Amino acid sequence: MVSAPLPGGARAVARCDMLGVAPYSDTAEGLYRGYLTPAHRATVDQVGRWMVEAGMTVALDHAANLVGRYPGSDADAPALVIGSHLDSVRDGGCYDGPLGVMLAIECVAALNAQGLRLPFPIEVYGFGDEEGSRFPAAMLTSRAVAGTLEADLLAIGDADGVPLTSALRLFNADDASLCAGLTFDVDDRSALGIAAFDLARRPAGTTLAYLEAHIEQGPVLEAEGLAVGTVTGIAAQLRYRIEVIGTAGHAGTCSMPLRRDALAGAAEMVLAIETIARDAASDLVATVGTIEALPGAANVIAGSVRFTLDVRAGDAARRDAAAEAMLDRIHAIADARGLDFAIERIHDLPASPCDPALMDLLDAATVAAGQPVRRLVSGAGHDAMVMAALCPTAMLFVRCKDGISHNPAEHVDPADAEIALRVMLGFIERLGAAHAE
Repeated sequence: MVSAPLPGGARAVARCDMLGVAPYSDTAEGLYRGYLTPAHRATVDQVGRWMVEAGMTVALDHAANLVGRYPGSDADAPALVIGSHLDSVRDGGCYDGPLGVMLAIECVAALNAQGLRLPFPIEVYGFGDEEGSRFPAAMLTSRAVAGTLEADLLAIGDADGVPLTSALRLFNADDASLCAGLTFDVDDRSALGIAAFDLARRPAGTTLAYLEAHIEQGPVLEAEGLAVGTVTGIAAQLRYRIEVIGTAGHAGTCSMPLRRDALAGAAEMVLAIETIARDAASDLVATVGTIEALPGAANVIAGSVRFTLDVRAGDAARRDAAAEAMLDRIHAIADARGLDFAIERIHDLPASPCDPALMDLLDAATVAAGQPVRRLVSGAGHDAMVMAALCPTAMLFVRCKDGISHNPAEHVDPADAEIALRVMLGFIERLGAAHAE
């Protein structure tokens, strides 16, 4: 039985807290860590040091994912990958993503402290982008690793017009700040660009399985008094970028019947979206998370409005039918109001079930840790759903206070993190035993 050196869970939480402030945040107040920003670079450097201390060799891959490797007894065996993401939303919490990376490091530290090697290597990934909070697409770097990143996404830019590939070149322009033992895995930095993301792909046959621990971001575990739960799968997701186009005009001189008010039209569309999702009376959810009215002056009728639409459900057919109904309503509202519109689909992720055999291993490890088994679906997207294209996946949810996430009030009890660590170590031990036979 692998035992965790105390206080493994508490240290994981404390490290997440440490990463919640400057220089690990791109904002002076509140946490925001965007992909390929100075805060991301500072975080990579620090987390890389912790990986080295835990007994790993460490590198950055071609998409700026941080990767630590702990050798197994068979150096050529496919690796167990454990990971999560290091980026955050704006004004986010400290644990969404980083907790999974910190717990993975603690797993390796526990194994290394006892001189234990598994029949396979362990590779810990700190993915650079999962949230999509800087560039208008999510899970860019895990998609690069899984080999599912569409080439056209690499032409995107951030809100300041910085192209993704230019940001990658700037991020890796200088290795001077990296800790000893941490190197950037690109021979020619001048060649960084679209090809770099292709090179981040893990070769076929090199990945045994993927495990991710993550805060639940919901209230189920807390409501039932449980510290951890086994995830059965991740809901299917669609995301759109929508622009409604009217005519800008003077707020005082343009009469109401003659207006082509893009904001009023967008407001009706948002309410229609909410109505369709509510009437479904299922696990279907729809969210308009961002909205921008232009030109953005108090005395000018909005000439155009841009907003996003996120639609999710456990079943892809139900999600798709709802999304089609919502887009039909947008079309009808625009026609009735004399507005033009443009819709771009920017995100399409299918439902991603977790591997049944790996779920059983997590359940067994949960029981061995003295916890009741609870299985639940994830409405939020995670890197695990992308990694499912590469290998079997498993996810462990950790209770978070009041189910709050993407919020500075996000909180994890160190005792719960300790339980999660013990479950993860039990999972690793059982997976190792299965592959030693």
